[in-house]
Amino acid sequence: MPPDYRIREVSKLQPPNGGAGPLVAQPHALKPHSSCELRNRHNVIPPNTTNTAVAAYRIILCAARPLDSLTFSSSVSLTSGTGFSKLGFAGNDSPSFVFPTAIATKGATGGAGGSGSGRPAVANKPSFLTGGAGPGGNLSMKRGTEDLDFFIGDEAIAASGGPGYGIHYPIRHGQIENWDHMERFWSNSIFKYLRVEPEDHYFLLTEPPLNPPENRENTAEIFFESFNCAGMYIAVQAVLALAASWTSSKVQDRSLTGTVIDSGDGVTHVIPVAEGYVIGSSIKSIPIAGRDITYFVQSLLRDRGEADSSLKTAQEIKEEYCYVCPDIVKEFGKYDRDRTRFAQHVVSHPNGRQVSVDVGYERFLAPEIFFNPEIYSSDFLTPLPVVVDNVIQQSPIDVRRGLYKNIVLSGGSTLYKDFGRRLQRDIKQLVDARIRASEVRSGGARSGGLDVQVITHKRQRHGPWFGGSLLGQTPEFRSYCHTKAEYQEYGPSIVRRFALLGGPGGS
Repeated sequence: MPPDYRIREVSKLQPPNGGAGPLVAQPHALKPHSSCELRNRHNVIPPNTTNTAVAAYRIILCAARPLDSLTFSSSVSLTSGTGFSKLGFAGNDSPSFVFPTAIATKGATGGAGGSGSGRPAVANKPSFLTGGAGPGGNLSMKRGTEDLDFFIGDEAIAASGGPGYGIHYPIRHGQIENWDHMERFWSNSIFKYLRVEPEDHYFLLTEPPLNPPENRENTAEIFFESFNCAGMYIAVQAVLALAASWTSSKVQDRSLTGTVIDSGDGVTHVIPVAEGYVIGSSIKSIPIAGRDITYFVQSLLRDRGEADSSLKTAQEIKEEYCYVCPDIVKEFGKYDRDRTRFAQHVVSHPNGRQVSVDVGYERFLAPEIFFNPEIYSSDFLTPLPVVVDNVIQQSPIDVRRGLYKNIVLSGGSTLYKDFGRRLQRDIKQLVDARIRASEVRSGGARSGGLDVQVITHKRQRHGPWFGGSLLGQTPEFRSYCHTKAEYQEYGPSIVRRFALLGGPGGS
């Protein structure tokens, strides 16, 4: 049988060449193992695995090892979502910075969107970063960051409250709509927050499912031409979220097959993944996410005439008090019988004034729009469990059992208490009802049933970023990246394909 290979692990820190100097991690060489008894739970790649899957196993198996036992890498992991962006260095267990994906510029023009995805190639016009001076312009950019006439993140929100600045959100429903604002946002993220020289680092970026290949090319042009980065890799968020879930004690098989429910601030995606590759034809997008829940809480506060019904207050209530109930009708009865379930939320204003806001039914009503969307809007009426079931049923039949068994949650809007339990129960009810109907039609033949499992884990909030951190720290990562030299030789179209962790353009 072909030899199996263990993932690299790091021995104790030793000076290079046995002499004096800084301590560096010395990785063990990959050694073949001939035992047929090696299994996945021992972090070993199974036999008869394709080359691409072997590489994927090497990356994903990192989740089973402590982060401090892996080879150090200075690669940068950067995830930009509709609501928040996460950035930090590969190998860390949490991002160094998390802030809103917002930019404040002088004047009130531009709105939330802007130029759209049809932005001309960055190379066709001088970048505001380089001033047309060539790749080295980013060095002067780093030194002059404080003098720029725009702000990002929390600083942008603060600046928009004063005169002269308007706030913009360059990403809408997971897709970049204003590339000029996005370029500025990334520049401040790299130079002001991380304070790194892009030409010295490889970058791992994430993208939503079904991201147009033109968007990949625009991203490559910005990072290679405006920032002059050494190399980059663009990974699908769902696959990285699947990797992050391997830290959960519920995951025994560490399969590369699963259904990822990624719900952030702007959009919710249900993405089936088979052996590390996204099944693009079965992906479904749901127009309900964190921002919609915040708006719903705000509308309930306004209907009651609360003293403070601002969007900020609604978001605080959503994050602090909301949970998912098993039965909405029974939950109303519990609140009517027990008034202690109601809460008081104190809002402190900048002028020192404090306002008390009653918190009641919205505690369980707000997240309920995932399961009964008709209470929020008449435009979309399909509950999340039905969407998940439909996505799996539309996937190839030979992977459906694995998709049901490994349903992974990712994103801040999946963190509500008992969200996973309710979702698992509702999907299981749909599956069991279909099996019973099939048994009746078959004349009484009995079925062995189907296992439905929803995975929650401690890396759930920043799942794609953490998965990118695992990938970016491995010794093999840089060999999967596209470099500046390759970009100059083949052009932007080279980033339409990557050699590892499939997805649109990834095969």
